[in-house]
Amino acid sequence: MVYWIYYGKDVSLLREDITSIPVTDVFDEHDGCPICRMRDLLETRVTDYITGAAMMEPDVRQETNDRGFCLTHYRQLLKKRARLPVALMMESRLAEVEKQVFAGVPLFGKSAKKQASGAEKVLSSCFVCERVDWAMTRLLATVCRLWENERDFRDSFEQQEHLCLPHFELLVQVASQTMNKKNVGDFAKASSTLCRKYLEELRGDVSHFCKMFDYRNSSDENADWGNSRDSIERSVAWLCGREP
Repeated sequence: MVYWIYYGKDVSLLREDITSIPVTDVFDEHDGCPICRMRDLLETRVTDYITGAAMMEPDVRQETNDRGFCLTHYRQLLKKRARLPVALMMESRLAEVEKQVFAGVPLFGKSAKKQASGAEKVLSSCFVCERVDWAMTRLLATVCRLWENERDFRDSFEQQEHLCLPHFELLVQVASQTMNKKNVGDFAKASSTLCRKYLEELRGDVSHFCKMFDYRNSSDENADWGNSRDSIERSVAWLCGREP
């Protein structure tokens, strides 16, 4: 089962090699939040695409010039160590920002207030976010449809390790808009079970972590930390849908 992200308005800009994602493949894994995995895969494919050959495609470059990237996706681009492609995109992005915000000579250009308004608009867009959000909306609708119609997928869904809090909310929201009303309650309950069960696990691990700093435990070199050592980071990831 294959779904797509479109670059631009023209169907000819469809890229099969980097924009397809089988939903069932994501749910075949049972490690962490499946919706986080889905989003991460989409982000990887989009960022790979724009730092590869697409960097020199005029339609793609125009969109990255216009929209730029948020901090999360700038960080992802920089981690790829493709510094020249990022630098080239940054060069044209900075020129575009100057045009959008500070066009004109100081005497006859925009007022400082209008420039600040232009800056607000520039800062609110991200090429990767827009593509991923577009795809996620459709993929989540597919998750809901598969859960309704395929017993195997429903079993795979219920066997997931957990759902993070933001994606639990998002899934139930999409379900209420796309699923048969008689199924929404059961789907929401299954999603809530995955989310809440992990919350209980996190609470136990964080509490255990805190107790390990009691003087009676901290002085024992062989004290059992259990699964608590990374409980803070896992809690942040569950609350925010992103690893800290």
